Amino acid sequence: MNLLSYLRQRPWPGLSGLFDFSAAQDQSRCDIPEAAKGVYLIGTGPGDPELLTVKAERLLRQADVVLYDALIPTPLLGLLPRRCRQIYVGKRAGQHALKQTEINRLLVEYGRLGGVVLRLKGGDPSIFGRVSEEAVALEQAGLSFAIVPGVTSACAASAYCGIPLTSRGVASSVQFLTAQFAEPEQQPDWAGYRYRPDGQNPTLVVYMGLTRLPLLCNGLRSVGWPQHTAIALLDKVSTPEQRQLIGTLADIQQKLQAQPLQGPTLILIGDVVKLPMAVSSALVHQQLSKP
Repeated sequence: MNLLSYLRQRPWPGLSGLFDFSAAQDQSRCDIPEAAKGVYLIGTGPGDPELLTVKAERLLRQADVVLYDALIPTPLLGLLPRRCRQIYVGKRAGQHALKQTEINRLLVEYGRLGGVVLRLKGGDPSIFGRVSEEAVALEQAGLSFAIVPGVTSACAASAYCGIPLTSRGVASSVQFLTAQFAEPEQQPDWAGYRYRPDGQNPTLVVYMGLTRLPLLCNGLRSVGWPQHTAIALLDKVSTPEQRQLIGTLADIQQKLQAQPLQGPTLILIGDVVKLPMAVSSALVHQQLSKP
């Protein structure tokens, strides 16, 4: 049985009537070479639909099945063919539509049936996107797959908020870390982020850290980062709702209480926060509604 026949016979629970499989023989289906069929793990960028790569756009227009995350820009789903089955598998803090093991199983199940199967992730799939777990599942199943990179939130935050990730004489490297782990009580290995008094400190970029901000600030202070260290909370980066909150390790928690953010929020820490560039908000968001 091929993928098209499978989709016709097994409407997805709870989604019956949403997808028109009668359009499955449309012309775009005939344009997909056999060698292109497989599973693609795709980064869709941080929020602005125009940051999608040309490669990712082509694959979206050819997709038979899409498993997509919570932070996928909504306009991108409009690029999918009518025949495409859309399956929401999003994860937000404390709210998981499906466990990772179930997502892996679905990727393997649909991948075995042939066709073009997409796994859409916000940002870049290789940066805290659990792409290696999905890749291992596909490899063990003997399935062909590819990874399509996307613009990660850190690069977008720098561009849209005007905060450089590196700057001559200020920060010559960048270090990514996450504040969320499979075990809720687990913490980063703070020794790996020890402050260097000689000034050769990287810019720290923290993913998924808003709900653990007190832990983050205390952890960095425990390894020598000064109270006056600059920190930026960058919320809904690259969207029209983008906001930023600037402070220090000493006062950022109080500022957040006074001006709450909803997330997703990226956190930048280091002296580069003091070097903002005058990026025009009107220009960066000018064509956001035209993916």
